[in-house]
Amino acid sequence: GFAGCYDFLYMPRDYKTQAGLGFAFVNLVRHEVGERMCKHLSGFRRWAIPSAKSCVVGWSGPEQQGLHANVERYRNSSVMHESVPEECKP
Repeated sequence: GFAGCYDFLYMPRDYKTQAGLGFAFVNLVRHEVGERMCKHLSGFRRWAIPSAKSCVVGWSGPEQQGLHANVERYRNSSVMHESVPEECKP
């Protein structure tokens, strides 16, 4: 699996329904783990709720890679406002 292989995860959700918006940001701690995750998740279609959608994996540019860059990206974001439930924050 990928337990312990990432240091940042943000899966945006609808604040009212808690439903995922269909994408996520994950910072993996090693490049080779990212390659492995990409191969594992690309084309994934065995969703808990039946859907015709398949997973597409992409890489962020270098300015958005790493724990520090991700923390800085969201530090002053509206998603960090006190009115946003903690479970919906990065």
